[in-house]
Amino acid sequence: MDRDNGPRVRVPEQRAPSIPVTADALRFTVLGPVRAWRGPQLLSSGSPQQRALLAALLLREGRTATAGELIDAFWGEDPPSQALATIRTYASRLRKILGQDTLVSESGGYAIRTGRTALDLTLAQDLAAEAEKARVAGDRFQARTLINKVLGLWDGEALASVPGPYADNQRTRLEEWRLQLTETRLDLDLEVGCHAEAVSELTALTAAHPLRERLRELLMVALYRSGRQAEALAVYADTRRLLAEELGVDPRPELAQLQQRILRADEELARPTDEPAPAPAPLRPAQLPATVPDFTGRSAFVSELGNRLATAENSVMAVSAVAGIGGVGKTTLAVHVAHQARRHFPDGQLYVDLQGAGARAAEPETVLGSFLRALGTADSAIPDTLDERAALYRSTLDGRRILILLDNAHDAAQIRPLLPGTPGCAALVTSRVRMVDLAGAHLVDLDVMSPEEALQLFTRIVGAERVGAEREAALDVVAACGFLPLAIRIAASRLAARRTWTVSVLAAKLADERRRLDELQAGDLAVKATFELGYGQLERAQARAFRLLGLADGPDISLTAAAALLNLDPHVAEDLLEALVDTSLVESAAPGRYRYHDLVRLYARACAERDEQPVERERALSRLLDFYLATASGVYALERPGDRTVDHLEGTEHEGLSFTDHRRALDWLYTEASCLLSCVQQNRAPRSIRRAVDLLLAAKDLAESGANARQFESAATVVRDAAVEAGDPHAEARARTTLAQVHSMAGRFDQAEDEAREAMLLAPSVDDVWTHCNAPNELGIIAGYRNQQEEAEALLRRACTAFRADRNHAGEASALCNLSRVHLAMGRTASAVKLAGEGVALYNRMGLTLRLANGRYALGLALARANRPEEAQVRLTEALAVFRESRQRLWEGMTLFRLAEVRLTVEHPAQAAALAEQALTVLLHIGGEWRRANVLTVLGQALHGIGQADRAQVCWREALSVFEQLKAPESEAVSRLLSKTGAPSES
Repeated sequence: MDRDNGPRVRVPEQRAPSIPVTADALRFTVLGPVRAWRGPQLLSSGSPQQRALLAALLLREGRTATAGELIDAFWGEDPPSQALATIRTYASRLRKILGQDTLVSESGGYAIRTGRTALDLTLAQDLAAEAEKARVAGDRFQARTLINKVLGLWDGEALASVPGPYADNQRTRLEEWRLQLTETRLDLDLEVGCHAEAVSELTALTAAHPLRERLRELLMVALYRSGRQAEALAVYADTRRLLAEELGVDPRPELAQLQQRILRADEELARPTDEPAPAPAPLRPAQLPATVPDFTGRSAFVSELGNRLATAENSVMAVSAVAGIGGVGKTTLAVHVAHQARRHFPDGQLYVDLQGAGARAAEPETVLGSFLRALGTADSAIPDTLDERAALYRSTLDGRRILILLDNAHDAAQIRPLLPGTPGCAALVTSRVRMVDLAGAHLVDLDVMSPEEALQLFTRIVGAERVGAEREAALDVVAACGFLPLAIRIAASRLAARRTWTVSVLAAKLADERRRLDELQAGDLAVKATFELGYGQLERAQARAFRLLGLADGPDISLTAAAALLNLDPHVAEDLLEALVDTSLVESAAPGRYRYHDLVRLYARACAERDEQPVERERALSRLLDFYLATASGVYALERPGDRTVDHLEGTEHEGLSFTDHRRALDWLYTEASCLLSCVQQNRAPRSIRRAVDLLLAAKDLAESGANARQFESAATVVRDAAVEAGDPHAEARARTTLAQVHSMAGRFDQAEDEAREAMLLAPSVDDVWTHCNAPNELGIIAGYRNQQEEAEALLRRACTAFRADRNHAGEASALCNLSRVHLAMGRTASAVKLAGEGVALYNRMGLTLRLANGRYALGLALARANRPEEAQVRLTEALAVFRESRQRLWEGMTLFRLAEVRLTVEHPAQAAALAEQALTVLLHIGGEWRRANVLTVLGQALHGIGQADRAQVCWREALSVFEQLKAPESEAVSRLLSKTGAPSES
C-alpha cells in the first residue's frame, strides 16, 4: 500500500543547540549528513565510502573497530579482493584531514578519539538521559524542553547518503529512536496541556506510520482534549479496520481501553496530568507592579492580609477584597502585601487593572485571555466564550501556587470568572465598592490613614529635617488632605520639589479646603480636593498638559501621540509628562508611555471642561486624530506602495511619524491599536467624522490580522452610525464599505452584503473616487462568496474600470485577482489564470508588497484549478511567507488551507492533512464558521486519503452542519462526499 510520508512537523522551540565550539576543536555530526568541522570551518570528508568509514568509527564512540569489522560494515558477506587496502586508503586520507591524534591505529584496527560533546549523537544521548531524569522527577516542562533540544539536533535523515549494510542498520536504529523521542515529547505535550498544537503533527505522523498504535493513541487523546470527541473515536475505528486489513489483528488493549474512556466522556482523561510540573521561568508570570519604596503604616492590614495569603495552600477560597474610596491607598497596600507574599506563590503572580471606576471596565473575557497567555497557553488553545475561558483558566491554575491581584474591580460579577478554584492559589481584590455579594471572600475596609501614619508618609517624602522644624504645620497639611494617602503623596511631592517653600506655605494654601463630608460623599470630594491641591501647584504648561491629555480615550498614550495632542516638540512634552509623573498625577506605564489613574483622568477632564475653551479642547483631540491618521497612512503606504487609497484620505494639518522599516511600522500600528481605535470612536462629531472613518481605512491591517478585529468592528459601527446621524453620505459610504469588509472576513455574508449594498446606493450621491472603486469591489467579493457569479463579475469589472480611471494600479490588480476567483467559480480556468497573472504583473511593477501576496494567492488558486499544482504551490508558499511576516493571520490560515487543497490534488494526503490542521489552528478565532467548514471539508478528504475514513466522516458531518445552518451551497458537495463513503449525511 503506497502511503504519503508527509512533512515532518516541528515545534517552534526545536532549535538545534550547537555543539560547544572552540577555535580548533573538532566536532562531528551523524544525525543528518556525516560531516566534520574544525572550529567554524567545514572539513571535506571525501567520497561516500570515506564518509562511511568516518561514520562507522564515530558510532563506535571511541572504541576500536578492527579491519574485519569495518570490511563487514562496508560490504557485508561479499567484500572485494582489495577490501583491506581500500580501508587503509580511506583511513590514511581521513587521518590527513582530522590529524594523527584524532584518528589512531591500534590492534589492527582504527578508532577516533574525541570528547563526548564533539559528536551530535553522544550529545543527544546525554540530553535524552537528562530528559528522562527530569521526567522521573516530575519536571515535565524541563523534560519536554530537553527532548526538543535532542530532536533539534537532527538535520534530516541520519547518515544521509552513507552506503553499506552497517549504515543501513544504524539508520534504521536512529530513525526508530527519533520516533520514540517524538512520541515521548508528544506525550509530554499532552501532559502539559498543549493538545491543540499536537493534533497537526500527530495527524502527519500517523499518516507516515499508520501501524504505529502509540501515535494513534496520542492522537485520540489530543483530539478528545481539543473538544473533538467524535474525531477521536473515528481514529480508533480507522485503526481497528487498518490493523484487521493489514495484519489480521485487533488494536492492543490500551487503545481499546482509551476508546471506552472517550465513549464515557471520562473527565480525568479530558484534562492533563493532575500534578503538572512547574512552569519554566519564561512561563512563570511576575506581573506585580513595583511597590513604593516609602510604603508607610497600615501594619495591621499588612499583617492581616499577609496571614491570609500565607495559608492559601490549605484554603479553597483564598480571596481577600480590599475596599475603600478612591485615593485611599488600596492598590499601594495590595501591591505591597503581594510582594511580601511572593515566596508563598512560587509559580507566579498575575496582575490586572480592571478599570472598574471608569466608563469602560475591563471585560472578564479579555482579562482571561491575557492571563491564559501569561500562563503559557497558546493563542490557538484559548477558546472564544467567557465560560470556556474561565474553565480553562481554572484548569491551568490547578496544581500551581499563583497569586492573582485584581486591581480596581467594578463589582463582584466582573471578578467571579477570574477567581481561582483550587487550594494553593489566592486572589487579592481592590475595589471602590464593598463586595458583600462575593461569597467566601475575606473583606477588608480600608479607611484613611491615622494622623501618625499620615505624618510619617509625609515626612518620608518631604524629609525629616523640614517636617521636624514645622511639625504643627505638617499636621495641618495632612489634615487638610483628609489623611488620604494619594492626596498626601501629591502634596508632599510638590513640596519636596520646591526647596524654597516651607511647610507653613503649603499649609496656608490648604487652609481654605475645609471639606468634611459623610463617608460616601466625602471620599470623592476629598480626592478632588487633593487633586485640586496638586493641580493648583502645577506650573502653567504642566497644568495645560495635565488637563488636555486627560481628554484622550484609550488605556494609555505614547509620548509622540501626547506631543501631537499638546502641539509640542516631543522633548518638551516629555519634560512636562515626567514632571507630572513626579507629582503622581500621571503614571509611566512603560518607557515612553503614560497613563492616568481612572479617577485622575476624570478630574483632568473636569479641569479641561472648566479651564479650557471648547475650541481648544476640540483642537487638541483633532491634533491627536491627525497624528494617528497621518502615521497610519504612512504605514499603509509603506505596506502597499502604489495604492492610491492614501491619496483619497482626508488631509491633516499636523504631521505624524514616518517609517522606512516595514517591521517598525507594523510594530507601531499594533502597539497603538487600542489607542488608535479608541480615537476613532471618540471622534464622532460632524467636523471630525470623515477623518475618523479614514483612520479606519488606513488601519485596515488591524482588521485583517484578526488581532483587533472586534474592536475594529465596534469602531466601524460607531462611525457608521455617527455618519448617518450627521447626514454625511461621504463618510457613511466609506464606513459601510469598511464594515462590509469586516463582516465578510468574519464570514457574516448577510450583514456584509447589507452594508455593501447601502454603500452602493450612496455612491452616486457622493463625489468620492474611493467609494466608487471600493464599494463595487467589496460587493463583488461578497457576491462571489454567495455564488452569485454573474453579479460578482459585473461588479468587479466596474471596480476595475474605476480603479483604472483613478490610476490606482494596486486597486486594479486587486479587482483583477478577485475577478480571477469569480472566473474560477464559473469554470473559466484559462481566463482566471490570465486575470490573476495580470494582477500579479501589476503588483510586481510596484515591488514586493503585502498586496503582491494577495495576488500570488489568487494566482495560486487559478494555477491549481488549471492542473498546474507545482506552480500553484510555489505561488502560495511565497504568499504564505509574506502573510506571516505581515501578521495577517486570516490570510495565513487561508493560504495554509489552499496549500492543503493543492497537496490533495497531487495525492499527498498526509501533507494535506497536516496543512489543514494548521489552518484550523490559525483560523480558530477569525474567519468565521463558513471558512472553518471549508477547511474541515478538505481535512476530511485528506484523512480519507490516508485511511482514516471514520475521522474524515466526523469532519464532513461538522462541515455539513455549518453549511446547512448558513444555507451555503457547499452543503451539496459535502453531502456527496458522505454519500460516496456510505455515511448518512444526517441532513
